[in-house]
Amino acid sequence: MFFQNETISRREMQNLEPILIFITVAEMGSFTRAADSLGIHKGRASTAVRKLEEDVGVRLLHRTTRSVQLTEDGRAFHSRARDLLAEVDDLHSMFAGDRVALRGRLRVDLPTEVARTTIVPALPDFMAAHPDLELEMSSTDRQVDLVQEGFDCVLRLGPIRDETLVSRPLGLLRMVNAASPAYLARYGIPRSLEDLQRQEHRTIHFSTMLGARPYGWEYPDGDSYATLQLPGALHVNSAQTYDAAALAGLGLIQAPLLGIGQYFKSGALVEIMPDFRRRALPVSLIVAHRSNLSRRVRAFMKWIEDVLTPYLEMR
Repeated sequence: MFFQNETISRREMQNLEPILIFITVAEMGSFTRAADSLGIHKGRASTAVRKLEEDVGVRLLHRTTRSVQLTEDGRAFHSRARDLLAEVDDLHSMFAGDRVALRGRLRVDLPTEVARTTIVPALPDFMAAHPDLELEMSSTDRQVDLVQEGFDCVLRLGPIRDETLVSRPLGLLRMVNAASPAYLARYGIPRSLEDLQRQEHRTIHFSTMLGARPYGWEYPDGDSYATLQLPGALHVNSAQTYDAAALAGLGLIQAPLLGIGQYFKSGALVEIMPDFRRRALPVSLIVAHRSNLSRRVRAFMKWIEDVLTPYLEMR
């Protein structure tokens, strides 16, 4: 078994960079992607891992022309190596608390509208407090693969279906029904489900992947929710495009209040059918592992929770 001692030896300290490279390669399944993520040349990554294997005396990775996979020894080494890096990170700041700025690289993924309207506007204070932190922020409306794409932390809206991931529920994001004044002037203001069909309303279809079945118009039905399929010629897979289409008068939308509340204030959009809102969206922070999160990941998760709490309803 590798790294039997709980204390960190000088030799292990010297091996931290190769260990970090190995972990990144193992989790991303590619020397090329790992090298790009770490900002180094592919040859340096390959050399570091090969030298690490020579030092420990076993093969850690199976390499083929198409993939890189952990060996049985590699899996044991990977688990302990992650713990070691977390211990080193905490060792440097164990007496510092919040007085020491965060250091290193942090890679996160956020929904586009949450990032644009809420997280990014709050970032200046966070970045000013931690000038040595390098933040890589992805903004997408698809479900990224934390391990394969190398994310430290992901904010997700909706249910978490991957049971191998670790989630921290933050609360519920209120949904609202909306349309532009120009659209409502053309079709009328719906006040019931019957009005949606009688007035021949149209919806803007949204799904994370084009070609997939649209989510439909969701509404409360007793103790549960049901879906009404409304016509609509426009299908989008981006939250920003979804909102823009509503602003352009192309149809009705059901969206988080957090993202479109500003348009209610300006009058660019109008809330409709408040008694028929779709179910609130669960908001969760996701990590790949529960234990030994680095200090910068824990601090970022706490900060993002503080930023979002005013916009959330508790379960």
